[in-house]
Amino acid sequence: MQIALFPIPFVKMSGTGNDFIIIDHRKPLIGREAMAEFASLVCRRKFSAGADGLILIEDSDQADFKWLFFNADGSVAEMCGNGARCAARFAYMHGIAPARMRFETLAGIIEAQVADINVSVKMTDPRGLQMHREITVDDEPVLLHSVDTGVPHAVIFVDDIAEMDVCAWGSRIRHHEAFMPAGTNVNFVQEQDGAFKVRTYERGVEDETLACGTGATACALVATLLDQTASPVEIITSGGDRLTILFDVKDGMSADNVFLKGPAHVVYKGELNAEALL
Repeated sequence: MQIALFPIPFVKMSGTGNDFIIIDHRKPLIGREAMAEFASLVCRRKFSAGADGLILIEDSDQADFKWLFFNADGSVAEMCGNGARCAARFAYMHGIAPARMRFETLAGIIEAQVADINVSVKMTDPRGLQMHREITVDDEPVLLHSVDTGVPHAVIFVDDIAEMDVCAWGSRIRHHEAFMPAGTNVNFVQEQDGAFKVRTYERGVEDETLACGTGATACALVATLLDQTASPVEIITSGGDRLTILFDVKDGMSADNVFLKGPAHVVYKGELNAEALL
């Protein structure tokens, strides 16, 4: 089976440290059955282009375009906030969509607005909020909060975020029976001078990433519902960049009109050749 038609033009983009390979796939280049394998191969660090995820831009009959989003391990994700911001800027740069646009994802229709390198996306309304949950991890109680902001997230407030072993604890919680079968992303949060520093273990990447838009959104919502802050909330990512989350609190226990704002940078443009899959 031929996986793809090479060479494949692509753009490498970074949304506050979350990096993505983005391909204009309105003219099909990669076989449907091979997309997951293709994503896992080209997202490898050192051996291929390397990224946290692969985004394929396709035509939509409901919006300006639709995306197919794959995590670095080839799994499909319903939503990715930083990926959405990068996809929006890519679509605007390539004349696929106007500066104010709508695009189709598995989480629903996403609205976005591009202003130079800065992009704002309207996130899906949060759902499944559960505050003050206690689970046991390695015989230790862990207090957390969980919410789905397009994908599931656990939020844990810590005293010293710099000392957290994010990969070890994140992996245990991500696979905990309380979140099966889908698993969860795991965010560790600490207040810092009126903002919130966040470190995230991402499901599908199976590692700490330098930023996570849906995770930043989850942390901002939970911190607000705990009366620690109010919209707009500033999140400091692991990479040191800042994201702004705005929303309206609804009934004191949820939120709507959720917006994620931040930069989306073009890192480089190139072509993938067949050897990228070796």
